[in-house]
Amino acid sequence: MDLDELPDWLIPPPGGFTADDFLRMDTPRHTELIDGSLVFVGPQEKWHSFVLRMVENELDKQARDALRAVQRMAVVLGARQVPEPDVLVVTAEAFERDEPSTYYVPEDVVLVAEAVSPESVDRDRDTKPRKYAAAGIRHFWRLENEGGETAAYVYELDPATGVYALTGIYRGVLKVTVPFDIEIDLAAVGRRARY
Repeated sequence: MDLDELPDWLIPPPGGFTADDFLRMDTPRHTELIDGSLVFVGPQEKWHSFVLRMVENELDKQARDALRAVQRMAVVLGARQVPEPDVLVVTAEAFERDEPSTYYVPEDVVLVAEAVSPESVDRDRDTKPRKYAAAGIRHFWRLENEGGETAAYVYELDPATGVYALTGIYRGVLKVTVPFDIEIDLAAVGRRARY
């Protein structure tokens, strides 16, 4: 294949793509921009699909009226950072506004959750949480499939250090009081993913 036949978005400019470049591109669904580079996601596993759907539904159902849960929407964190968290809790105002319609900004976001897949381990455990913390997003959850059991690692932003502090590891039931009262049956994910 000749380089002239490749889509323009496949070859980054010197210094990488900017968020503005990225938002104008016609890339495959769920592509992310991390450090100016395009990141493409692999196929989802059943567990990943179940946990995202369940967590989004439970968060949306349990959130106060001023909040909404959404799945896989881009967040413009900076000039060269546009990740797409697996699940987000955003303000109802941001959810309901017409524009921008394809992304949120950190001020809109109350919580992000990432469900770790085999192809996203380093991004979900290290790269993306550091970027979310640097952008000031106060709450981060990392969901892991640990031998068929779902574990939730819950973090809160430490305002003194600007990094996430682990506030709990949950198996079976995730029950927290921040950013609002939440109770999620994590064991249900494992049961559903087997069928």
